[in-house]
Amino acid sequence: MSADQTSGAFEGIRVIELAQWVFVPVAGALLADWGADVIRVERLDGDPYRGLATQGIGTDRGGVNLSMALANRGKRSVALDLRTPQGLEILHELLASADVLLTSLRPGALERLGIGADAVRERHPHLVYARGNGFGVRGPDADQPGYDSSAFWARGAVGHMLTPPERDYPISQRGAMGDRNGAMALAFGIAAALLERTRTGEGSVVDVSLLATAMWMLSSDLLAALNGGEVMRFSGRSAVVNPLTGTYRTKDDRHVQLMFLQGDRYWNEFCRTAGRPDLADDPRFTDMAARRANAAACVDELDALFATRTLAEWKNVLATMDAPWSPIQSIEEVVDDPQVIANSYIGEVMTDDGTSYRLPSVPVQFDGQPPPLRRAPEHGEHTEAVLMELGYDWDRIGKLADAGVIP
Repeated sequence: MSADQTSGAFEGIRVIELAQWVFVPVAGALLADWGADVIRVERLDGDPYRGLATQGIGTDRGGVNLSMALANRGKRSVALDLRTPQGLEILHELLASADVLLTSLRPGALERLGIGADAVRERHPHLVYARGNGFGVRGPDADQPGYDSSAFWARGAVGHMLTPPERDYPISQRGAMGDRNGAMALAFGIAAALLERTRTGEGSVVDVSLLATAMWMLSSDLLAALNGGEVMRFSGRSAVVNPLTGTYRTKDDRHVQLMFLQGDRYWNEFCRTAGRPDLADDPRFTDMAARRANAAACVDELDALFATRTLAEWKNVLATMDAPWSPIQSIEEVVDDPQVIANSYIGEVMTDDGTSYRLPSVPVQFDGQPPPLRRAPEHGEHTEAVLMELGYDWDRIGKLADAGVIP
């Protein structure tokens, strides 16, 4: 582990990452957050994600590529040509020193390089071999390239379920939604495999796909589809069963989300707090069954009620209740949310020149603390240092550079 590596739950664990773009690299970043020495092996021309311009947070930012920084914080980078025998041998030397191989390469590419699961585990039986892919490692589409917009959003039915039926085209997803969800699952699988290795002494093969991630996220709808239930797609407000689990518009055209699943527990107090005690005595709304039978009328009353105050006013009113509700916030409001600040859900990264930038932190905390965030590496920044850790001297390193194995 390098001298500047942060201690944590994965201190002493080395991860070799053969991955690009977002999904699998984010899993590596999560492990690095908690102390793993993650060495990403990049192509000589680098991860293509380094060149992506998007939303003013990539190469179009004019500064630190924040998209790249989020997916690769805390790692080291080695640039290596795995198509050469020398490059492959260096990779195997790294794997001999490692605990985890983390890869997003497709099965066919791994087999062509001679680093498929069976071959690597035969040579390095201690290794946890972790694969992130679009559609799974078996079946007719195992080798099809998969990004989150295709494998997660489109094929996994997320886009279909979230698109109002009257739209001509499905809505577009937000950036890398499936990637970052899948990365959490992959990091969890790796942690479980490392725990199992403490009992067996041998590594396991861990697989997570974007397709499976989408299905897990839509478990409630899948349960309905699998068991004869009703799979509902909503347009605007959802079908009303319990009016106290609805979204209501305020006087200033903002929205409040009520989530009073135990409606009878909260109804009387809500009516008094909101200044409409008469609703609590209305026979149409006296209990859950009555409110369900008269849902349209109840919603009409609540619509009119919420329209009498601004969001700020409703926040003050509802804050007096010990009940589940939230304002519908913009992303800009989330950044400044007092709960986000109090819980350190956004971290700051200091660069070598003394400047800083902010990133979302990993949602997992140990002992009430998030991990300190460290910058992402430049392409191939640690190539020579890692080779020297493997015992290479400057003469051998120079010969590898002359042969085009390293930059």
